[in-house]
Amino acid sequence: MATDDVDGMVTLTERMVHLIGQLGMPIVEVGIVLQRRITSMLDPLQAWAEEQGIVLEEKVSAAWPLEADSGSETSSAFTLDRLLEHVDADRMDILDTLIRVTLQEVDADLVHGILALRPWEHLVRTQLASADGPGRLFSPLDIPEDF
Repeated sequence: MATDDVDGMVTLTERMVHLIGQLGMPIVEVGIVLQRRITSMLDPLQAWAEEQGIVLEEKVSAAWPLEADSGSETSSAFTLDRLLEHVDADRMDILDTLIRVTLQEVDADLVHGILALRPWEHLVRTQLASADGPGRLFSPLDIPEDF
């Protein structure tokens, strides 16, 4: 990765940390934004790779695996529809716009953009997997100090 690419990804991370913290964004909202953004970048990248006969590395093409936690099975009557009724679309649009604009500003290609978002996705999925009930989904995303 070139120095400019690294600097751009640091800029993206700093901006995301600041905005998510400032807005107190719940885990579920960050997760939805990341899933939409990664999918919107991955679909054209996969189409291009297929045309070129290239196989994308798994760290780009798939979500990073979570550590298995056998004791975290939770069943809930909290449906996806009910979940989506409680998210803040405006807050999610702000985060999505920040990601999109920053990736354009730093001139990130699709691979580097996806790789910049995969650690975030992994962090969110880890926290979602450890949620012990629907209320935890709406807790603010816990961003480690060394992230």
